[in-house]
Amino acid sequence: MASGKLFPPVGPDDHALGPADAPVVLVEYGDYECPRCARAHAVLEAVLSRLRDRVRYVYRNFPLIDIHPHARKAAEAAESVAVHAGSGAFWDMHDMLFANQDALEIDDLLGYADAAGGVGEEVAEDLSSGARRARVRADLESGHRSDVHGTPTFFVNGTRYDGPWIDPDAFAEDLERAAYVGGRAM
Repeated sequence: MASGKLFPPVGPDDHALGPADAPVVLVEYGDYECPRCARAHAVLEAVLSRLRDRVRYVYRNFPLIDIHPHARKAAEAAESVAVHAGSGAFWDMHDMLFANQDALEIDDLLGYADAAGGVGEEVAEDLSSGARRARVRADLESGHRSDVHGTPTFFVNGTRYDGPWIDPDAFAEDLERAAYVGGRAM
């Protein structure tokens, strides 16, 4: 796959917020234990609020287990919540994981799963059996095929975005431009 291109493209199994026909599709490869991803999460809240139905946001797991030992289990727990309690519960879990990066032990994850969708027991079973590990691995492998090396990494309409994601205004302006200039962020 060519460097800087998203592979595979966004599909029905991806976790997504926003309309399917939005002019901008923003994909993030992230790690729930990564401090830069937590910063990006806060920035994205502002950006998504500003752009509303003009952007579809997709989150894919890219746990950097060599430096973030809790990231894979956190991702597996989020995937388990999605399976057992649905998309809304996944996004609630997603938010809780970023808000509590300093508390990602198994008991913490199960507590968040209960708070997100009341599915702590199911998540415990999935974590012990590794039932959601293949989903996390598939996201990780798609990141490798898309030439992702760190987190967060963003793609705008299928092309890597290397712009100023730390500044919510600049990021939103680039995404707005992407909606009108050939589908690519500048």
